[in-house]
Amino acid sequence: MAETTSHRFGHVALVGRPNVGKSTLLNAIVGAPLSIVTPKPQTTRHRILGIATRPDAQIVFLDTPGLHQGDKRAMNKLLNRVARQVPGEADVIVHVIDALRWTDEDEDVYKMLRSHAVPRVLAMNKVDKIEDKSRLLPFAAETTQERGYASVHFLAARRGDGVTALLDDLVARLPEGDAAYGEDEMTDRSERFLAAELVREQLMLRYSAELPYAVAVEIERFEDKRGVAHIGAVIWVERDGQKAIVIGAGGSALKAIGTAARKSMEKLFDRKVFLELWVRVRESWSDDAAMLRKFGYEE
Repeated sequence: MAETTSHRFGHVALVGRPNVGKSTLLNAIVGAPLSIVTPKPQTTRHRILGIATRPDAQIVFLDTPGLHQGDKRAMNKLLNRVARQVPGEADVIVHVIDALRWTDEDEDVYKMLRSHAVPRVLAMNKVDKIEDKSRLLPFAAETTQERGYASVHFLAARRGDGVTALLDDLVARLPEGDAAYGEDEMTDRSERFLAAELVREQLMLRYSAELPYAVAVEIERFEDKRGVAHIGAVIWVERDGQKAIVIGAGGSALKAIGTAARKSMEKLFDRKVFLELWVRVRESWSDDAAMLRKFGYEE
């Protein structure tokens, strides 16, 4: 009698301090830019769900905002609450760190994770940036000593290196169960949400200092007409000076943001996009609980 192969299903939380590559890893796993990626910390502001389906398993990944020190604004506090809640929903936790770095924030993440009675996997990312690879194993041994990680993986998520081995390890640790999503589903987030994130990605990429953290994007209109997505989005800032910067001389900056965001949307949505952008001011929106809810920031 032939043996039947069991199918596994479960949730995996991707956690870590800001800017260690959690979103890059999620995108590499699902094969699509579900979670926006920039070089700036705190790019991820939402809990992003990504679904990886293969013949033997379906893994639901939860990408989280980076856990950071120094709660100041209402938004910072909310992001930290989300980062702390998600591991409690997971069957396996992947703690992502930069290769050869263990900071106070990494230690804070570990302390948060050790109370969860599920397997914890350490993922050392960005190993492609390390010239002397012989340092990796000793660092991993020192880092995991007495910290109770079930396994360690060395990744270059940007290139996809090490991702398959990580997935195999995670699948082996998941409970048996049937898939909860269709084979072609990659996320539970709507195109409306993804459109807002792609506009915000361009703002994060183009501006430095505090401006990227003072902007939010709200989709006011999303309609499909004859195979074309017609999208109207508002970029909210906190001061008139920020509005002027986002618009640019003669509207040049806003036009460049719109063009780049539209191209990203067309690639992700696989159809033509007509995008209109406006910029409006709402003072201190990032410290206003009502405005945070309006913009879709929730626990």
